[in-house]
Amino acid sequence: MITSRSSRFKDLLHVGCGPRTKVDLIGFNSSDWRETRLDIDGRYNPDIISSMTDMGLIATGSFDALYSSHNIEHIYPHEVSVALAEFHRVLKPDGVLVLTCPDLQSVCKMVAQDKLLEPLYQSPAGPISAIDILFGHRASIKNGMHYMAHKTGFTYSALVN
Repeated sequence: MITSRSSRFKDLLHVGCGPRTKVDLIGFNSSDWRETRLDIDGRYNPDIISSMTDMGLIATGSFDALYSSHNIEHIYPHEVSVALAEFHRVLKPDGVLVLTCPDLQSVCKMVAQDKLLEPLYQSPAGPISAIDILFGHRASIKNGMHYMAHKTGFTYSALVN
């Protein structure tokens, strides 16, 4: 069972870290934060190889903060509450969750303007269009990273609910 270490440091669980580290995370990139990296892909050498829907290796209430960027859309709608419950479980009572994901309301505006395939921005993985935001990064999925497919989506109000 992984538990946070007691010291002057605050403990951060970086869920779905991929190749990123806390250096990339504004607000967590100081020496005050100690990062534990969790990912389903072992190629990125995370501290924990696991899914966000089953973080049983992590002790309850052991992290001050949990950061999850662009991961929640990769699980099925019925799994979202499971992942959120796991996030809540591993956080300390006064812990903080930073969760980001695509805003479908903004993406749908682009689709309504007939810009489904038009590049919206450039990412390290290449150009991203509305279709990639809706269904997952096509190039990654084509290259066998099927876990990159998007299985659900949110508007701001839907995610808050």
